Parts: sequence; C-alpha cells; structure tokens
Amino acid sequence: MSIGKTIRIYLDDGSVSGIRHAEIVNWTGQAVSSPRSKIKSLTSWSESKKPGVYFLFGVDEESGEDAVYIGEAENVFERLQNHLDNKDFWNEVVFFTSKDENLTKSHVKYLESRLVQLAKLSSRHVVLNGNEPQLPVLPRGDRDAMEEFISNLKILLGVVGYKTLESLEKKSPKDILEQDSIAAIPLNEEVIELNLKVKGINAKAHLTDEGIVVLATSHVSEAVKDSLSAGYKKLREQLIQNGTLEKSNSGYIFTKNQLFKSPSQAAAIIVGYSINGRHHWQTTNGVTLKSIEESNIKSI
Repeated sequence: MSIGKTIRIYLDDGSVSGIRHAEIVNWTGQAVSSPRSKIKSLTSWSESKKPGVYFLFGVDEESGEDAVYIGEAENVFERLQNHLDNKDFWNEVVFFTSKDENLTKSHVKYLESRLVQLAKLSSRHVVLNGNEPQLPVLPRGDRDAMEEFISNLKILLGVVGYKTLESLEKKSPKDILEQDSIAAIPLNEEVIELNLKVKGINAKAHLTDEGIVVLATSHVSEAVKDSLSAGYKKLREQLIQNGTLEKSNSGYIFTKNQLFKSPSQAAAIIVGYSINGRHHWQTTNGVTLKSIEESNIKSI
C-alpha cells in the first residue's frame, strides 16, 4: 500500500521562479532549487555549504533536448561557483543536502553514482556526465540509508518540477540496483499492458499516470499520410533524428521506451495517419482503452 507524504515548500522571495526550499516532513534531507541568475544569493544559505549532490538543468547544445549534469561536492555552493565559469548549458540547479551532519563524502559519492545511473535509465534528459562515477563500497546499513535517501530525493525533485529519475515504468530505485536492465525489472501490477495491431504493424505499450509508454521494439509504419497533423509529423521526424526510431526492413522500430501524452498521439506516430488511439489500443484480452475508461466511470 502506498504511503502519503507531506511536503513543505518555502519560496524565498514569494515567487515560484526564485529560490525554493523543499522538505519532506520527518526526513532529514532537504532540497534547494535556484535559477542560475540567483546563485550568489545562496551565499547566505547554510544549506548550500554542506556535502551534497546537485542537478544542473538546461538544454543540450547538440540535440536541443533537455539536459542534466549530476555532481557531488563537500561544499555545494563552492562547486556551483565553479560551474558558473565552466558550464554554460544550465539555467537552474537543484541540490540536496542533509539537515544534520550525517551525510559524508562517501555518502554523496554513492548518491552521485546511483543518480547518474537512474537518470540514464529513465532517458528523460540527456545526461551530460562524461563517465558514470564508480559506485563506492559502503557498509550495508549506510547503503540502505542512501537508497532510502534516493527514494525521498526523487519525490522532492519531482515536486520542484523535474522527473529526471522517474522511470517510464513503475519500479523502485532498489529494483534498478539489483537488476541488470530495464527489461528485466518486473512491472507494477497497476500498469495496464496494451497492444496496437493495424495492417501488419504490431506495437506494445503500458498505460501510466503520465500518458502511454510505447515499448522498445514496437513497429512503426514507414509511410506517412496527409491526414497526419503537422505537429505529429514534426515529432515523428524528431524521433527519427534522435535515434528513438530506427530503420528496419518493414519500416521503423522503437529503440527504447518512449512516453507519449495521449494514446492517439502514440497511435498516430506509429501508423502514420490520424487515428483514435482509445479505440485501437487494446489489452491482451481485446478490451479497448475506451471500454476500460467507460467501465471505470460506470463503477464510480
């Protein structure tokens, strides 16, 4: 059973675009987010002078996609000052430190390594870390404590606007630590598995709270018809250009899991023309997504 969390957020200047401090009630960790333009204001924040991990968010110059750099420091504020000079891509930082003194250099190195791993697995941002930091060996108790820290960190990172660590499929950070690949991780029972089979095209997806995730190896039509909207045509081209869609003998295939905002958007990209996804995405038992939604409404 899921357990609720109480979050407190303090807006330093009363603005959602300024410096924000976020915390989970009864947790010793804390998050601070700041636009690049206000980094100097953090000099008066004792939270920034501690050991911690940080996320620099911006845009990748080569691909034009959302990008992140993840790092650690014994004094986060000093490291951020360096990044003002040597990293141009970022426009916002989110860092995490502890309210007590129990977060050590070894701990933040462990966190950095795991966070880079999680960010790469989620594929939501281009991760600009050149190499994946080596995972240090910690005593079992410390390791489990850091895994719990990561679970809460993910929540606060999402609350301040970034789902960088959230996998497109539902699983815990500890699952990822213990598994070798995304494909090997069991799905949460709440995820609805769907299929799209149209004129020789076979695609699989999972319905999630964010939309619909089309799974890697799903087939995509090579042909594009006039009924496909200009916006969907542009998105389709972007997916080809960034390697998400790869040429195959019969058209294209997805090289990785891809999140779409709606079932119709996903279906249209796959078949190459305008289509109602809620009528064509079906469960393995042949129940349409439209029928599932209607059944849920009737049950209410």
